[in-house]
Amino acid sequence: MAKLEDGRVVESATEARAGVTGHNVRYVLTFGILGVAVLFAVVYIYFFAA
Repeated sequence: MAKLEDGRVVESATEARAGVTGHNVRYVLTFGILGVAVLFAVVYIYFFAA
């Protein structure tokens, strides 16, 4: 639970994060990065290799 010390609110790391980690965030990040890489490759092939 958050405490008040010297006029400041002090929380643990879990409380400050205000939630749980996970929920397949790594998959969204991975597919997003791969999607951008594929898009860049397609644009490169279209403009420079064709």
